[in-house]
Amino acid sequence: MLDSVLLALFLPCFGMSALFIVYTCFLWYNTIHQAVHSGPPAKPVNDKGLSISELDKLPKVTGKELVMGSECAVCLDEIENEQPARLVPGCNHGFHLQCADTWLSKNRVCPVCRTKLDSEFFASSTNQNPC
Repeated sequence: MLDSVLLALFLPCFGMSALFIVYTCFLWYNTIHQAVHSGPPAKPVNDKGLSISELDKLPKVTGKELVMGSECAVCLDEIENEQPARLVPGCNHGFHLQCADTWLSKNRVCPVCRTKLDSEFFASSTNQNPC
């Protein structure tokens, strides 16, 4: 009788221990297998910024010509009346020339409203007729 009670207690404990060991081995194998075959973690694809020639095609104004406000959203400083500024086409947000060029060389979007600067803008500005 005592043997059957011990056996009844031992078998479930042995079964749960065996399942735990198998599960742990499976997790270890899966982790090692994925790390070897997946390579470095994938970085989200980010559109490259504008080239120097594309930056040169963007409108340049002075601070007093800005319509949408005179605070640069990149450096958070005021754009003085005589400072050169750059306008983002489509949304007309203005920034210091240096700030805009730094931002737009890495990102194709306006830092304020996230309007995307598509390559169509640059293609249409090069094919204009000088009438």
